Amino acid sequence: MSLMNLDVFLHRLQYDPDKVKPLDWKTDWDDAPLPYKLYRSLPVFPLSREVPATLEGRETNSVPNLRDIGHFLYYVFGLTQLTQSVMEQNTSEELGGVLQMCRRFVPSGGGLYPNELYLYLKLSELPAGLYHYDAAHHRLALLREGNFDDYLSRSLGNRCNTNDCFGAAFVSTIYWKNFYKYNNFAYRLQGLDAGVLIGQLLEIAKRFRFSSRVHFQFLDQAVNHLLGISEQEESVYAVIPLSTEPTIQWMESGKEDADTISASELCRELPPVSHDHYVRSRRIVDYPMLLQMSDASRLDSTQLFRQIRKDDHAIPDQALGLPLPPVDRLSYDLAMVCRNRFSPETEFILKPIVLSQLAALLREATASFSYRNDLDGPQERPEPRVCLYGCFYGVDDVPDGAYRYDGATHTLQPVCLGDHRQQLHEGMTLPNINLLQVPLSFHVAGKRGFFQSQLGKRGYRIQQMEAGILVHRLLLAASALGMGGRPLLGFDANSSDALYRTASRDETGLIFIPVGPYRQRLRLAGSLSR
Repeated sequence: MSLMNLDVFLHRLQYDPDKVKPLDWKTDWDDAPLPYKLYRSLPVFPLSREVPATLEGRETNSVPNLRDIGHFLYYVFGLTQLTQSVMEQNTSEELGGVLQMCRRFVPSGGGLYPNELYLYLKLSELPAGLYHYDAAHHRLALLREGNFDDYLSRSLGNRCNTNDCFGAAFVSTIYWKNFYKYNNFAYRLQGLDAGVLIGQLLEIAKRFRFSSRVHFQFLDQAVNHLLGISEQEESVYAVIPLSTEPTIQWMESGKEDADTISASELCRELPPVSHDHYVRSRRIVDYPMLLQMSDASRLDSTQLFRQIRKDDHAIPDQALGLPLPPVDRLSYDLAMVCRNRFSPETEFILKPIVLSQLAALLREATASFSYRNDLDGPQERPEPRVCLYGCFYGVDDVPDGAYRYDGATHTLQPVCLGDHRQQLHEGMTLPNINLLQVPLSFHVAGKRGFFQSQLGKRGYRIQQMEAGILVHRLLLAASALGMGGRPLLGFDANSSDALYRTASRDETGLIFIPVGPYRQRLRLAGSLSR
């Protein structure tokens, strides 16, 4: 398959995904990569598996210790559960094979987990340096020893004083881990998966009273060089400094030529490191489109860093819609909600939804979405760049129909009344869910131009990550209310955009999430913590 224009590629990813991969593409399941990265021959530091059953009311230390970090990583991205379920056979009454999976608290497209988590840590119980979180063994592998505060600060454009942080997290993407199944469509999934992981990390950080800020813009080559990862295989998507101070101070970097930092200059300050790791796949197919998108998204100079002004993504005023009842933020045990989170397929069951449930779900998902990041800079109340549309059926006191949720006014803006479940169902590329059994169908939406005019090609993957963060918030809120949600990319964006009339706002649906009550699936499940 020949390479295509990048703008054409992004358009097809959104509106015609079948055209981004070869028609004859077949997944070689027998040669699948591991869903986690395994480094070889590195110093390792085991983490405690005696994980607390709850994160509520926990004591916090002025500086986290290794035990705290172990608990933090377990809840963020650890292997938490081993499940066995019987696969159904569609062609006979006989049962299919047994499906065994190691699960994490965050969902992932196809359960493939293309992302990895690295940490820069400065703790008394560890050598200061860069580590990989080995989820398979719940331990840290030392990649590079030393204090890199100055290097990391400059990689972030001197917008964060890492001296005041006990460390930082790096969320990366390994291209092959889901390219082997989805081919070029993996590029869309990788950003969403990274966003869901970032959302989980931010939410768990709150429970540990860690302050954080997400940096989507950094000197890619310098950060990848610091970690010693090959840019032909993997690249960092976000850097998240962590501190026990109440907030991480935003530092305004100068714009003079003297303040400009280049990735190549930084890389020359550190010797390269390279580490052996195990993939399992014996044959890895080339993925030139993913590498071309990565190259086009790369930032080689801090002069390219941008902030998104409020006017750049302001939402036009609309007439007053359907007011929702005032509700308080949900109060819940996050650890229990994570354990109970479930992604139904055939398990959805249609039950009436009380208006207060819908109001609480929408309020919690959007109110909890607010987070500090380098696009907003020091703004205290920035407008969100992603939003929620929904088709609702059987909700008390809400006429069936399609709506846009306005978080600022806590109202539903009617778009098209009526029962649209059949239309949504017909737009699914894989009818693995009967939408006639689903009362709430959400679409996370964002700007059609992916903020390319301000952020270039990097804007696309940033938008996907922010969509993933909002998906994560919606799933947590649904779980806290006793419902399940199933994120899906197999939907017709043209059809849903027409239904919601998103063109009038220059928006498009990025991901589809059916939400509702469900029955439990028959499966065996065992915890992987002590």
